[in-house]
Amino acid sequence: MAERVRFRSSSGPVLAGLVDPPEGPTRGWGCSRTASTLGKDCPAASRICKQLAAEGIGMLRFDNLGLGDSEGEWGDGSFSHKVGDTVQAARFMNGSGREVRLLVGHSFGGAAVIAAAHEVDSVRAVASVGAPYDPGHVEHNYDALVERILADGEAAFLIGGRALTLRRHFIEDVRAADLREQIRTLHRALLVMHSPTDNTVGIANASEIFRTARHPRSFVSLEGADHLLTGRNQAKRAARIISAWADPYLADA
Repeated sequence: MAERVRFRSSSGPVLAGLVDPPEGPTRGWGCSRTASTLGKDCPAASRICKQLAAEGIGMLRFDNLGLGDSEGEWGDGSFSHKVGDTVQAARFMNGSGREVRLLVGHSFGGAAVIAAAHEVDSVRAVASVGAPYDPGHVEHNYDALVERILADGEAAFLIGGRALTLRRHFIEDVRAADLREQIRTLHRALLVMHSPTDNTVGIANASEIFRTARHPRSFVSLEGADHLLTGRNQAKRAARIISAWADPYLADA
């Protein structure tokens, strides 16, 4: 049964998470990072983490600031906050004796885990799923609001039937992010996973990430999958691939 946990975010509010414990012998521990506007219970995060747990890799997934059971306001976050909160999540796990060797990130969360790995010494492997090469890619979701936000400081952002507040500092922060350098200097094993028919974050992003990365690096095409991995067994398939690929990096040195 999943364990409910709470830990402090990089900006102060408390974040809510679930730890899916490994079934059978423990092969290792990891943290999962969702897309910017999704929480720990979204299908992709839930299915990936549960499948990894079924294969012996315990995983922490958590709600972004102001979403789900987490405290705070979503609009107070930024890309830097999401990176910092990923670091906080890994440190929380390490502090509880569950040393994090693996980070898994989906969409915007894929960019966040690449950046966060630099700040967590225990991490040996990073897997990105449908991640953008440039975090600023997210701007296409709200491009009609950019001028208003830059002028007024904030604006309501409608997504998935919810109204979130998008603030100027988010736009400025994401535009300043340099993921290219973070990829080039990662010094961890990197698995890039992407669907060639992803209409939200195009496959060219995966090509750029893979081209920029240094070995050990791997690429897997998730043919037939959509961006959110909503199709039958798409998330489970991704998790099985991650499980097999990560195996050499989970064992004690």
